[in-house]
Amino acid sequence: MKVLVSGGSGYVGGFIVESTVAEGHTVVNAGRTAHEPNAFSAPVDFRAMTLDPDRDQSALFDGVDIFVHGAFQHVAGRYRGGEGADPEGFRQANLDGTVRLFREARAKGVKRILFLSSRAVYGTQDPGTALTETTPCNPDTLYGTVKLQAEAALQAMCADGFKGISLRVTGVYGQRQPGSPHKWETLIFDYLAGKAVAARVGTEVHGMDVGQAVAIVMRLAQPEPVYNVSDVLVDTRDILAEVNRLTGCIHPLPDTGDKQAYNPMDTSSLAATGWTPGGENLLWKAIRDMIASPNG
Repeated sequence: MKVLVSGGSGYVGGFIVESTVAEGHTVVNAGRTAHEPNAFSAPVDFRAMTLDPDRDQSALFDGVDIFVHGAFQHVAGRYRGGEGADPEGFRQANLDGTVRLFREARAKGVKRILFLSSRAVYGTQDPGTALTETTPCNPDTLYGTVKLQAEAALQAMCADGFKGISLRVTGVYGQRQPGSPHKWETLIFDYLAGKAVAARVGTEVHGMDVGQAVAIVMRLAQPEPVYNVSDVLVDTRDILAEVNRLTGCIHPLPDTGDKQAYNPMDTSSLAATGWTPGGENLLWKAIRDMIASPNG
């Protein structure tokens, strides 16, 4: 099959392109920025794409069977709060522009769209409550609101053999290859430099496991409309304690975060498809790789 991945030149999108290539599909990367030559383990074409809701981009979907939509316009380094000083432009691109792409893909005969949504759709919940796909959503950021509205628009299009699936992805970590960028570069640098680091608890999933989830859902005969994609509950102290052990750094660790009050994501629906994330073993290996790499 031919799979169009929007945002494939980005951090998360790169993992998805690689997993889709490994499945044997013909992959096209679409976005504002083309990938570097030999960026992936097999040839991947590029098609220029924007999130302009006023632009006809139907030609993007010529010959495409599946559309994986991961492109997102935001302030660099930020998703929540990524609207910066332009909330209306943020909404137009990431909601209106996204919905137009959904409609154009469906009109051109694409039979399945996988949309990269976010745990941010759940927003504020009772402390300690596990988040399932049926938990009522209560987004408390523009980012979460836009993701939830895009999910709803996609589901409203589902009919006549067309399927739309939203993957609610949590914080993505890891490196695609040694020396490549990763989300904890600043955290590790600040700690090793002796800067104060705040306690923070979060759910994390390796980019390879996001790619695995996409690959599995693409081939399911009867997928669910929504899947949570998450793996380990970890705080900054856990991460930096491993950095401390590996480097012998003398700087004090941050306080322990309150994991009991956090809302873990239930991934039993995705696990039922055969999805098997790497868990803590992959987390610790990834941290070792980060420290060993030139950008660690």
